[in-house]
Amino acid sequence: MLVDNEKTQTEIHVRKIQRPRDYQQICIYKDVNPLEWEDWRWQLKHRISTKEELSQVIKLTPEEEKGIEKATGRLSMAITPYWATLIDPDDPSCPLRRQAVPTSAESIASAHEMIDPLAEDRDSPAPHLVHRYPDRVLLLATDHCGMYCRHCTRRRLVGEHPQEPEQENNPVSKFDAAIEYIKSNKKIRDVLISGGDPFMLEDEAIENLLQKIRSISHVEFLRIGTRVPVTIPQRITEKLVNTLKKYSPVWLSIHFNHPKEITRRCKIACDMLSDAGIPLGSQTVLLKGINDRPYLMKKLMHELVKIRVRPYYIYQCDPVKGTQHFRTPVATGINIIEKLRGHTSGYAIPTYVIDGPGGGGKIPVGPNYVLSQAKGKYVLRNYKGKIYTYLE
Repeated sequence: MLVDNEKTQTEIHVRKIQRPRDYQQICIYKDVNPLEWEDWRWQLKHRISTKEELSQVIKLTPEEEKGIEKATGRLSMAITPYWATLIDPDDPSCPLRRQAVPTSAESIASAHEMIDPLAEDRDSPAPHLVHRYPDRVLLLATDHCGMYCRHCTRRRLVGEHPQEPEQENNPVSKFDAAIEYIKSNKKIRDVLISGGDPFMLEDEAIENLLQKIRSISHVEFLRIGTRVPVTIPQRITEKLVNTLKKYSPVWLSIHFNHPKEITRRCKIACDMLSDAGIPLGSQTVLLKGINDRPYLMKKLMHELVKIRVRPYYIYQCDPVKGTQHFRTPVATGINIIEKLRGHTSGYAIPTYVIDGPGGGGKIPVGPNYVLSQAKGKYVLRNYKGKIYTYLE
């Protein structure tokens, strides 16, 4: 019965994953020509940031109206026109709508929530740099994103605010101290560039930063964390792809949360990157009511593999202030991995992790397959629950 029910839920969900609305069906975009629509700068300039604009796209609920009114300052609302076409205008539980539209629940903070749950500010030896693991550093290249996700861990930093454009797009001076720190520490072999979203920088600024990091002899591994192929795929241009290819190998970690995000336009962006030899991985945040069902997560992982994106991590939603309504029990994540392992390809199975609050780093969590162990003997169970003994 459970299997049949799971199949039925999958079929119902797949039917709901329809093609996006044509943008010209939305009144505020009816006169936009295709060249403008495909211009990522136009998409940024015309992001939805007010209740009045959004009410022309979806039917707002009282909770959403209150949430938008309170979402001021750092993590204010900003939704790209492209993303707006993916939102169900009539369903407040739409998984893409819930990720983008503030609700009044954001103003409720639980006792265990923190402003900086990962203690990144504590582990920052230079401006814009976080050094937690011995051989890896995190470089925060910008505090801007194409769209501001309501579950954002860095909501203390990320968002729209006045800033000098020259500083934002001039890594030469902005990151001098961070670059010097990396140069001086020869144990650092891996640099992750994140933010915000690094692809909000202009191509020249991205190249400048990549060039400086690549010139450091002991840096072997270069990664970029982004959500751009999902929220504003128009940003993946031929010029950007060629820039990344020039400093190969550069790996991309892309933030995907739901199968509905993998549209034809998103696939084009990912194909451009993959065809240029850029390895792609996915990072997913486990979100209550959005992707916390095993059949949904399996569908997402299958869709990712189909577009050549390797599932990498599923994160337990961090205890950042104002995100309690997104968090699931840890048991939910463990159950998802249980329903993936042995039931689908190994390439489609990510690692479920909790980022230890207070700066503990990523801690893998999953089902227990080792039932007991003694000297030279392990008693194991497989995905079907059958017991096996391994003798050393």
